[in-house]
Amino acid sequence: MRSAVLLIYTGGTIGMKTDAATGALVPFDFNHIYEEFPALRELDVDIEILPFEPIDSSNASPELWVRLAEIIARYYDSFDGFVVLHGTDTMSYTSSALSFMLHNLDKPVVFTGSQIPIGVLRTDGRENLITAIEIAAAKDAKGRAEVPEVSLYFQNRLFRANRTTKWSAEELNAFASRNYPPLAEVGVNIQYNQKYVRRPKAGAEFGICTSLVSDVAVIKIFPGLTESVFRAMLSSGVRGVVLETYGAGNAPTKEWFLGALREAICRGVCVMNVTQCADGEVNMDIYETGVALQEIGVISGRDMTTEAATAKMMYVLATESGPKRIAAKLKKNLCGEIGG
Repeated sequence: MRSAVLLIYTGGTIGMKTDAATGALVPFDFNHIYEEFPALRELDVDIEILPFEPIDSSNASPELWVRLAEIIARYYDSFDGFVVLHGTDTMSYTSSALSFMLHNLDKPVVFTGSQIPIGVLRTDGRENLITAIEIAAAKDAKGRAEVPEVSLYFQNRLFRANRTTKWSAEELNAFASRNYPPLAEVGVNIQYNQKYVRRPKAGAEFGICTSLVSDVAVIKIFPGLTESVFRAMLSSGVRGVVLETYGAGNAPTKEWFLGALREAICRGVCVMNVTQCADGEVNMDIYETGVALQEIGVISGRDMTTEAATAKMMYVLATESGPKRIAAKLKKNLCGEIGG
């Protein structure tokens, strides 16, 4: 039986082509996708298009995330999988958010895009698009989806979305998942790494969460950070902070720094510690600086990416109340965003 895939186009480089008259890049009309890419007919997949008014991914927001979750919920029973075309700059943020917002997902939601516009001859978008659709439609011998989670496909690798970071503005393999292996690797064939794929509990009902708290700040510490600037970042309007620290979770031990954090935590601000490093994790038991943060109530983000930590903070603050319950949920591995 043919699989059916809903292709949701939100914008981004992948949706641009050259205007024959002016030579300028203009949005591509995905309603004519079969005319542009007749090879898609060979996939044996029924594809339906749902185009947005194109959004530059720099303008991605929780409102976009909610809209995507609602669309997937609306069409969930009508399709075997979903492909979301999205600008690369914030793709890891949006896809990470969706991983928390879509509960008990048993169908693929594959994010992809491109570094070169799809209308340019040597675009990477063509292969990314075709393979993302193939993955979204793929089923195993039991008729189950091969990868029933929110994922991100780029340049021959399928990653768990909430483990990704855009690491390059120039390379075609623009995304990396430093702390978790690929869910699939694409060569002549697609090799699915099933031991790394998450599946929902049998009988669990699909649902969505559309509540998010946006009053979250990402603060990257750096040598020369002053008390006045730091306190301004921890202003009273902030409800959650993702604190990017050095190495394994280290930060200044100056009393003004710890004092500002302590005061923020006492007034109900939730602070989570993630590393600035490309890979590795926070361990606040190793060094004095990490222990000091732990003692005042800073939560370890372990090996979470900044993108996943930010989305998780917005989700947890909206779905839990009380410092202890919020902290417990932030520490919990909800959808594969934390190792171990």
